[in-house]
Amino acid sequence: MQPSTSLLTFTRRWGLGVGALYGATFSTGAQSQDLGRARATITTLAAPAMHGRGYVTKGEHRAAHYIRQRFRQLGLRSFTPHYTQSFPIAINTFPGRCALAVDGKPLVPGTDFILEPHSGPGHLSGPVTWLDTLVFTDEPDGQRFLDRSLQGQVLVLRHRDAERIRTLPDAFAQHIAQAAAVVTLVPDKLTASLASQQVTQPRLQVLASRWPARAAQASLQVDARLVPNYLTQNLIGYVPGRIQPDSFLVVSAHYDHLGRMGKNTYFPGANDNASGTALLLELADYYARPENQPAYSVVFMAFGAEEAGLLGSNYYVQHPLFPLERLRFLVNLDLEGTGEEGITVVNGRLLEKPFRVLEQLNSQHRYVASIAARGRAANSDHYPFSERNVPAFFLYTRGGSKAYHDVNDQPQQLSLTAFAGVFHLVIDFFAAVAHQ
Repeated sequence: MQPSTSLLTFTRRWGLGVGALYGATFSTGAQSQDLGRARATITTLAAPAMHGRGYVTKGEHRAAHYIRQRFRQLGLRSFTPHYTQSFPIAINTFPGRCALAVDGKPLVPGTDFILEPHSGPGHLSGPVTWLDTLVFTDEPDGQRFLDRSLQGQVLVLRHRDAERIRTLPDAFAQHIAQAAAVVTLVPDKLTASLASQQVTQPRLQVLASRWPARAAQASLQVDARLVPNYLTQNLIGYVPGRIQPDSFLVVSAHYDHLGRMGKNTYFPGANDNASGTALLLELADYYARPENQPAYSVVFMAFGAEEAGLLGSNYYVQHPLFPLERLRFLVNLDLEGTGEEGITVVNGRLLEKPFRVLEQLNSQHRYVASIAARGRAANSDHYPFSERNVPAFFLYTRGGSKAYHDVNDQPQQLSLTAFAGVFHLVIDFFAAVAHQ
């Protein structure tokens, strides 16, 4: 359903409101977010017991159960039984063995190597062979590569060559798929992700510094399982508005992460996105208090399967629980654990007048170090809403820990420098929306 109010119309409606807004002060009241409680939430969600909030050992279901309990404790209302909106996904998982040794020396999963998201299973030992870079520039050499058997071989590619393969005819990719396994050497950082498909061979990424220059033999054990119909969920609760309960403001954050890679390695996902989930819960606690009941209804959407491709938020906009045209503004929270360098606002360049309100509020209260505007980006759960013409910002913090989609994204790495500032900024901004 297309909303009756377009983004352009919405921004125009802010033209008379900014000056009037800045003559008023929107206070967050006596209650504030509890930073200690927020840290405890992040630690709980990033703990080994949550299995990386992914799709092995039902980690994301454990996280959903935790969020559901918090919603109940706050007394949030629900559009559906148990706050739950279920939906199916296809997901490739790594539930069992995950081991790699080069010339008899074991490498450490998560630290020295990771699995490609679409990796298939395999238990093998074979000789190492390198992709000759002449295949990109010398046609006879390319033909010799295609004529050469890769059966039983562990093919090693440099990262830049793995990217360049896409520029060659399809025959090269098909030939590489005949290798027993493919290893791609990356120069500096391992960055994991998820996939909905699976190839037939094991595929790994290894830090180049950990791969011996004269490696001759590699052995590996990879258990990979493609789950074609995994049932996951969004969690959605709300506080009804006291003046216009049929108009909605939304706070969103994804609670899922990358899960496990074998039995001994998991991705904690403290900044991405236990931090945003914790901030969502702190805002829910604020609005759930009778003295803070908002003018518009405020909805808290904890999305599943964001890491699998924004699947939860995409599912929601296709199956909304209230008409999308009644959604006045959405603020998405992802990567809220730092803030030494301030925050970035995705869609800030598209929604210039609402962004100006954020700037003015921050100028008055100095909530965060700085606010930078960014344009359109399909990088978090705001995007499916923006594509449906729903006004939406995605706020993320900058500075501090650089850990991202790796085993180092741990709670102790997070400064939470801008956490309180973003909390107050969202509350003041929602008050401004309700008064425009």
